[in-house]
This record gives sequence, structure tokens and C-alpha cells, in this order.
Amino acid sequence: MVYIYHNQIDAAGDALKTEERVFDATQDAVSEILAIMKKYYGLSYTYALITADHGFLYQHRPIDESVYAAVDITGDQVYQRNRRFVIGKGLEENTSAKKFTAQELGLEGEYEISIPKSINRLRLQGSGSRYVHGGASLQEVVLPVITVHKKRTSDLGSVDVDVITSSTSIITTGQLSVAFYQTEAVSAKLQARKLRVGIYSKDKELISNPEELNFDFTSDNPREREVKLRFVLSRKADDINNQTVYLLLEEIVPGTAQTREYKSFTYQLRRSFTSDFDL
Repeated sequence: MVYIYHNQIDAAGDALKTEERVFDATQDAVSEILAIMKKYYGLSYTYALITADHGFLYQHRPIDESVYAAVDITGDQVYQRNRRFVIGKGLEENTSAKKFTAQELGLEGEYEISIPKSINRLRLQGSGSRYVHGGASLQEVVLPVITVHKKRTSDLGSVDVDVITSSTSIITTGQLSVAFYQTEAVSAKLQARKLRVGIYSKDKELISNPEELNFDFTSDNPREREVKLRFVLSRKADDINNQTVYLLLEEIVPGTAQTREYKSFTYQLRRSFTSDFDL
């Protein structure tokens, strides 16, 4: 087992000078953890558990006086004091906080814990107040637990197919020329992809010639992985002029006659002449 501890968020949030960067630090933490996971899987590990020790509260503005607890928490002995909790013995009761014994929280020891109600803060000289944690709000105590299991079979897949779009998505004649592009060459880890392609109305009615394409090109030359087709609109297209139509790419399920939608591209049908002049 490999254990990785990451402290990007707390390092920024707990410091007065950098607490306003906590959202940037959160984004950096996510990016860094993703990068760590990629290296981790590169070493042939396949299972990861990502979690956190706590959440936090953050307000991106100076804290109003109303956010601070009305009364400070004092007691016979104070072992530790934070913006969001006090640990000690003989802590005084007050209306701004909720007091627990260690036993009430399932902990061992003869001490008490006092936590400000709601998102209120305790006054603490010299520390930041926008970023806080240690209290009992849901944001502080509900933790994410992400389980990642990378199956070895996920290294296998099918090649991706895209459409080289023109500068316009408007069909003004009875024909549409389309260039299809297989983005990668077929290899040991990338299998061929078989597609059925046509132009459809919004009601999924075919209004052009259908075509079947097998993208199984193994060339490293991108130009040799292009396929150009011309779709001729049928008379059914006359009834939906000035409407939205779709170039639909359906993947043929291997070993069956069934298809499932792979990708679709939207066009506007705006023809000046009807099928009397079409091919």
C-alpha cells in the first residue's frame, strides 16, 4: 500500500496572508491529485481510495461582526482553542455555543468540547477568519470518499471518429458533403469502429441515403484515415424545410444488427428550391 498525504488546501487556508487563495488551492489540489493518480497507475497499481480529513467553511469577504460568537468560551482549563472549537475542562455554558463531553462524542478522556453554533467564529488573535474548520457543520464533517478501480481492460477501446465540419452548419441545397476522420490508427489497444450514418429529422426519420462505414485504418498518416461522403436529401426533406436536422452517427453493435447512437451533429435546413431540382 502507498499512502500519499496532500496538504495544499490547509497550507493556504490556515494562513492569514493566503486564506483568500483557498479556492485556487483547491483547484490546484485536484489537479495535483489527478497527476499523482496517473503516475500511480503507471506503476501498475489499479486501486485507489481518495478522501479528506475534514471539510471547511469559507467566505470570500471580510467577516462581519455578526458572524462572531457573542460570548467568548472560557473555563477552568483550556487545552486548545480554535476559531471553531475549544477543548478544556469546566467550560462555561453560553447561548452562542454547544458543549459536549468527550463521552458524548464517543471519545475517551475527562474533557469537554465547546463548538460555536451555526457558522459563527470564535475570536482568535493573529489567525485568519475567512477559512475555518473544526466545528460541527455539515460542510466541516461530511467527507468525500472516492473509490477508483482501474480495470486493465479499460486500456482497450475503439478508435474515435469525428466529422471535419465546415464554416457553416446550414444546408442550402439538396446535398451535403461530409468528411469523416478516424482520429487514431487501429492498434493492439484500439479496435475498429463500424458506423451507420445518415441525415435525420428531429423525429428520427431518415431523409437521406444511409451509409455504412468501417473505420479500420491502420495508417499513421492522418490523410489516409479520412472518408468523404455525399448525402442526397430525399423528398421527405421538403416537408421539414427551415427546420433543424441531424447528421447521426450510429455504432453497429458487433455481432448484431442493432445500433446505438455514437455522435450527432446539428444542421439547419434552409433550401430555396424543393426536390424538383434535386438529384
